[in-house]
Amino acid sequence: MEDVRDKVKEIKQSFRLMMDGAVAQSMRDKGLNYHLNWGATLPRLKAKAEELKANSQEPKAIRNATLCSAENSQYDLAIALWKENVRECKILATMLMPPEQMLPGVCDIWMEQIPSQEIAEQAAFNLWQYLPYAPEKAYQWIASDQEYYQLCGFHVLSRLFMNGQEPNERGINEFIDQSLSALQGPYMSVRKAAMQSLQRFAELGLVYERMAKSATKSINLEFL
Repeated sequence: MEDVRDKVKEIKQSFRLMMDGAVAQSMRDKGLNYHLNWGATLPRLKAKAEELKANSQEPKAIRNATLCSAENSQYDLAIALWKENVRECKILATMLMPPEQMLPGVCDIWMEQIPSQEIAEQAAFNLWQYLPYAPEKAYQWIASDQEYYQLCGFHVLSRLFMNGQEPNERGINEFIDQSLSALQGPYMSVRKAAMQSLQRFAELGLVYERMAKSATKSINLEFL
């Protein structure tokens, strides 16, 4: 664990080189308040994540059987980074966590701790969509009354539909019902995500397109 703590400290120090005061101020102006926010751009954080992944794999050939694998190292580092109340740490955690290693219980804990729309979206795009149990979680989340849960659920479903994953009849009914509810709900971010998800749903085929158009028409909303 000492190695992980040292690594987190080293990573946090590296954020100084990525600091963008204008970006950080813009986030504060929008109400995004983190304990620390260096304003690092997403491309720079992605590059940092790729660097960390590459470094964790370099010694693999010389490790013996008693040492952690590169994947376990990434898992431990992601867990430690997520615990930091620092914007860049949380985003990096979503980029580093191996999806196949993340247990549903850990996923639930991270969801409860999401502090902002940005982190919710980064978690959905970088991690949630790749989980082995992504569809199950997505349908649970869109049925929630909490903004970030719904937001993540609709974003994940959008990605699954884009990848050609077709829902079963029960999934279709649940998705349509929750989408209509979200489109009439109080959260602008969720309304946008729900409409985008419906558009991806419609792209699965003509039958799906007709269902999406019929559903939005029922609430007097034009489907684009």
